[in-house]
Amino acid sequence: SSRCADKLALELEESRDLSCTIVHIDMDAFYAAVEMRDNPELKEKPIAVGSMSMLSTSNYHARRFGVRAAMPGFIAKRLCPHLTIVPLNFKKYEEVSKEVREILAEYDPSFMPIGLDEAYLNITEYLEERQNWPEDKRSYFIKRENIAKNDAHSSSPILFEDNTSITEEQPVATSHLYTEEQRDQFTQLLNSVVFGTSAEEVVKEIRFRIEQKTGLTASAGIAPNMTLAKMCSDQNKPNGQFRISPDRQSVMDFIKDLPIRKVPGIGKVTEKMLKALGILTCTELYQQRALLSLLFSETSWHNFLDVSLGLGSTDLEKYGERKSMSTERTFSEINTAEEQYSLCQELCRDLAQDLQKEGLKVFKSNNLDRNCI
Repeated sequence: SSRCADKLALELEESRDLSCTIVHIDMDAFYAAVEMRDNPELKEKPIAVGSMSMLSTSNYHARRFGVRAAMPGFIAKRLCPHLTIVPLNFKKYEEVSKEVREILAEYDPSFMPIGLDEAYLNITEYLEERQNWPEDKRSYFIKRENIAKNDAHSSSPILFEDNTSITEEQPVATSHLYTEEQRDQFTQLLNSVVFGTSAEEVVKEIRFRIEQKTGLTASAGIAPNMTLAKMCSDQNKPNGQFRISPDRQSVMDFIKDLPIRKVPGIGKVTEKMLKALGILTCTELYQQRALLSLLFSETSWHNFLDVSLGLGSTDLEKYGERKSMSTERTFSEINTAEEQYSLCQELCRDLAQDLQKEGLKVFKSNNLDRNCI
């Protein structure tokens, strides 16, 4: 088993691809951010979007109390009694999401959206084209009212912290020596920003344009594959970005001490199982590869090995293929075991019907009882 794990690790290492630049864009607390933008009174309050049955997202004030997405509202209220729950308005969120997607399509026409608030882009080809662009093609006029109306989380300090050139506001000359057209050009120059040609600058530009257009902030990750890009976008959240350079050492340095909980696909249950084996970081995930091959399914331990080596897909279309089906039901507080068993049976029936509609096989049993649900 150890020999088998080592052989696979070697094969995976030889297949490592560092040639792509993948970006993961993640809108910050999206639904809640839209509601706070449209109702400034909510900005300083802990809020969540959803209902007493289920929350879709929460702002950062509410998260300090442990209020999270996919949490029933009645539980969130116990954690944070002064929580404001705002009803979902999908039509509004879809409109804002469309504005963001229009920007993203300019950088990668084949970008892959995930829900309304996330997307993956492959900007490899775009970066090559951009290298020879003149400054005026990388310049954007700053809408001062947009920056002014945002709170302390405005992107401007982060976006312009290094090489990006932004000119300080200065009084515009009113001397009769300048024509009106010259004054307008002067004003525009003072209120414009020029972005560079690197991957970091491109992503700053994307985030800048999103904020200017929607008044909302986004976080981003830049890496050689989709898994790493997703993890990177979480590094400096909210309203930040992080890049892993496209070389093996940079990838392994990032992965080295990364907690397993930060890995996409490793949830609370898998985390508990791995922690019981003494596995807390991605390095330990690699060290215990032989043991994991014995305890987990082939798919799972192959995935663990990919993660521990910093490997991942660069094919956006393939990544988006459907791998599972599920059904869900939003419900209020359930107290009795009978109600819980009844709900489980309903969910099983609904899922079986959905599988049949898709032409997939369904295992039928007349002995479905509460012991096997």
